[in-house]
Amino acid sequence: MSDNSCIFCKLASGEFQSATVYEDDLFRAILDISPASKGHTLLLPKKHAANLFELEEPEVSRALSVAKKLAIAIQKTLNCDGINILQNNGTAAGQSVFHFHIHLIPRYENDGVTIPWEALSYSNGEAAQLANKIHQNL
Repeated sequence: MSDNSCIFCKLASGEFQSATVYEDDLFRAILDISPASKGHTLLLPKKHAANLFELEEPEVSRALSVAKKLAIAIQKTLNCDGINILQNNGTAAGQSVFHFHIHLIPRYENDGVTIPWEALSYSNGEAAQLANKIHQNL
């Protein structure tokens, strides 16, 4: 099922032309048209899901398996020093297109690509309390 107004649905279905690096029955991986670095790839499910929470469990597992396969191929092809595998859920987390996707970004020492956040710290006992609360919601 796709969303007619979703650009990523159109890319995943092949309706819009893109540089496809991988395709199977559930996913298509394409080069990002505005890459953070050359080889920046987007893994898109062919079925519309706004975010990770809307995917079925088998699709979640398959997405990570395909992302691993792509990351290995990108690293072999580009001989990059590392790869960011990123997935955002919600505007506050940086999601701007509401179709689940995984970014695979080749990284090189001193490449200038930034994924910044300011590191925080926990007060005494705060981490254990928060971990317990999260655990209770599993």
